[in-house]
Amino acid sequence: MAKSKLIAALVTTTLLAGGLLGCAARQEQLQESGDIVVTSTRSGNYVDQDPEVSVSSPPPPPSFSLAAPKVMGRTAPESRYRWVPPVVVPSDPGNERYDGKEVSPVHLTRAEPVSTFSIDVDTGAYANTRRFLNAGQLPPRDAVRTEEMINYFRYAYPLPERRDAPFSVTTDMAVTPWNPETRLLRVGLRGYDLPRSQRPAANLVFLVDVSGSMNDPDKLPLVKTALIGLANELKPQDRVSIVVYAGAAGLVLPPTNNKAEIRAALEHLGAGGSTAGGAGLELAYEVARGSFIKDGVNRIVLATDGDFNVGVSDTRALLEMIEKRRDSSITLTTLGFGQGNYNEAMMEQIADRGNGNYAYIDSALEARKVLAEQMSSTLFTIAGDVKIQVEFNPAAVSQYRLLGYENRALREEDFNNDKVDAGEIGAGHQVTAIYEVVPTGKPGWIGPRRYEEAPAASGPAGSELAFVKLRYKLPGQTTSKLIERAVQRSLIAAAGTPKGDMAFAVAVAAYGQKLRGDPMLAGYDWTRVAALAGEQGDYSRSEFVKLVSLAGSLARP
Repeated sequence: MAKSKLIAALVTTTLLAGGLLGCAARQEQLQESGDIVVTSTRSGNYVDQDPEVSVSSPPPPPSFSLAAPKVMGRTAPESRYRWVPPVVVPSDPGNERYDGKEVSPVHLTRAEPVSTFSIDVDTGAYANTRRFLNAGQLPPRDAVRTEEMINYFRYAYPLPERRDAPFSVTTDMAVTPWNPETRLLRVGLRGYDLPRSQRPAANLVFLVDVSGSMNDPDKLPLVKTALIGLANELKPQDRVSIVVYAGAAGLVLPPTNNKAEIRAALEHLGAGGSTAGGAGLELAYEVARGSFIKDGVNRIVLATDGDFNVGVSDTRALLEMIEKRRDSSITLTTLGFGQGNYNEAMMEQIADRGNGNYAYIDSALEARKVLAEQMSSTLFTIAGDVKIQVEFNPAAVSQYRLLGYENRALREEDFNNDKVDAGEIGAGHQVTAIYEVVPTGKPGWIGPRRYEEAPAASGPAGSELAFVKLRYKLPGQTTSKLIERAVQRSLIAAAGTPKGDMAFAVAVAAYGQKLRGDPMLAGYDWTRVAALAGEQGDYSRSEFVKLVSLAGSLARP
């Protein structure tokens, strides 16, 4: 009963256009509050006093009027809803919020032989960085995460052999282009692809920020494009609900599979008011729970600029709220939009805590890539709490560093602890990690120590470079499984200049590290990064080469 009263309090403070609340007194109260949420002119009452009832018992098919919606009882100007092509303009990164980390330090193998981290399949940093470069600006260093640059692209890793071992593991090595004394070790994972015919039913809740800060051409109009694209991929057994929030939160559309109904509801959204993001998340979880599909996909897709300023707006409080709900098998994907006031720190963290993923949408093309072409990867988890641990053999490697994954680092003891949360891999996802290592006997970044013992060369030390371990949980399971793989020391002698797929992955890593100001790449110029990537026939890879050249021109004094 208390929960119902809480949700009722949230939704009854929301203004829904066209007098759809069915109660004149409540309509007047909402008009006085100043909160604006524009919806389609659907007949009936969008906001039920008990959301769990409304979502579990969908009303009869509604009728839609595509006339201009009303705001505060007045017809909204037609021009407000006309599509405006995105205009890329320089923004003030000083008003945007990022949670950048220092570039990973060098580790002495004899002192710290083990590297442990959670996998990351987010790609938001790549698209966000592209937005800055296309606007004629270098991105803030805190906005760049090298692992998200690398994982934006797909590589030629083999398909997994068995579904119960949901990903393959690939290791290879090349000479470092910017330091011939070191080597680059690449560790690649590839998840099995889930055929569309085998995809489980999906219960999706679109949670849309319609506050005043979203009233820009590169925000709410692009949100509509992105979510309409996702709705077009629905199968008959799938369901979509729409929750919106501005100064308060409301249920716009109960669960439905009617694509025309979903499109009409999205197209009639307009922006205005403050941002009660916490209330929106609370209601979205309630709606998702009310229409929960057992053994299906239950996910909230949050579309916002992350500028929460009403109610639960403190990052720590939001993260704690989301953590309490992630064990309910309802996951959370965040889609970031816009510039100027963009809060990426919030977007990435709440997706991580919600066992989901984060992407930044800077164009209609990116919207299609993330939510149409990659929908299976985005929505359907094949392995959870995936952790990687690499133990280097001091007889073969004297020093090492991991390129990226700074905010995914775990303690060594976290690897075997199944209660420690880690990243998820979706169907078809790939994960790539690149280490730069110093072969024993070669000059490294840290000079020799006077009292350092010479490494032994007996046992595994004679033939192994490193030992790779991966720990993961299959969906619905609480006990993890383990994959182990020895990396042979012979890779060092066989390593040559990076070629093909490896060369491109290394070029992307160099791009990310240079944008981050990595001093170890200071002498490796942008022209050589572009040359390493080479000519590419794929659109995304060709675009990357152009972005490298653009970054180089912007970096010149």
